[in-house]
Amino acid sequence: MRVFLAGAGGAIGRRLTPLLRAAGHEVAGTTRSPDKADAIAKLGAAPVVVDVFDAPALAQAVKQAAPQAVIHQLTDLAFAPGTPRYQEALARNARLRIEGTRNLVDAARAAGVERMVAQSIAFIYAPRPGARVESDPFNDDPAVAQTVSAVRALEAAVLSLPQGIVLRYGFFYGPGTWSFETPRSPSVHVDAAAQAALLALGQAAPGVYNVAEDDAGLSSEKAKRAFGFDAGFRMSSSFLGASDSERTRNP
Repeated sequence: MRVFLAGAGGAIGRRLTPLLRAAGHEVAGTTRSPDKADAIAKLGAAPVVVDVFDAPALAQAVKQAAPQAVIHQLTDLAFAPGTPRYQEALARNARLRIEGTRNLVDAARAAGVERMVAQSIAFIYAPRPGARVESDPFNDDPAVAQTVSAVRALEAAVLSLPQGIVLRYGFFYGPGTWSFETPRSPSVHVDAAAQAALLALGQAAPGVYNVAEDDAGLSSEKAKRAFGFDAGFRMSSSFLGASDSERTRNP
């Protein structure tokens, strides 16, 4: 399958690209930074330097790649939680989820692509006892309103496609993230998150899936049943063209 991977230079993209290639897929991988093009090529993808906010350029890039599916792993969190500019990072990420996703969905639709797998988050459910499932409501706390609103827009755009698939990930940990240890619940290792995208690409029915480690507050049973999500999956370092010590978090 020909796959257009938006965010190939990010934490998940760098783990996902080798998995896609090993599964026999052709990959066109995006980055907005020309400096990352060589690293994407070394992972086995055809690098595409494009800014997701440049809708005409993005549409042309998707059309030229002629993919059969699009995977959306774009994020913009340049500043770590607890740092002075973290709120700026949240605003930038919200814009990416809203405008960037809209542009990517529009580009996919214009190119005749019906299948998209997209990254969302599983830590915005309204608090309640027991494990949250995909049909549970989002948190209505004003403190997280910006994030919730952006996630709603992202998911609505992706699910408007005939084969839109949303993966609600837990907090990432592992190479290329803010933490090499389990941060807080719900959580998911970047390798397991990447494999979930690969499996969802080939096996998932359209819809929303929680993707996180077993936790009293969140259920990922739907993803396990639908496409065999395995929270314990890890990649060997020899499988990767990029160093596990890399800490870049932007696509």
